[in-house]
Amino acid sequence: MTAQGANLRINPARLWDSLMEMATIGPGIAGGNNRQTLTDADSAGRHLFAGWCKAAGMTMGVDTMGNMFATRAGTDPDALPVYMGSHLDTQPTGGKYDWQV
Repeated sequence: MTAQGANLRINPARLWDSLMEMATIGPGIAGGNNRQTLTDADSAGRHLFAGWCKAAGMTMGVDTMGNMFATRAGTDPDALPVYMGSHLDTQPTGGKYDWQV
């Protein structure tokens, strides 16, 4: 890890708030979630995520399969990109944390 990366911090309150906000979409059984692919709940989750990305100054792209690509430019134009991925949909009886990015 570089000295620059050593200063990275997670905002636990913001992380918790985003988990709980996403969990309000597609409520399932026993406090879980039901946000299956191609449902209205899946669409609502995607719109929420896109809003978060826009608020963070990211650009958003979507391919023909519906995969979303949020991009945030780094501070070093010569640095290699970092990729990460996950999903916003859940299994029919998924928990609140099934979708974690």
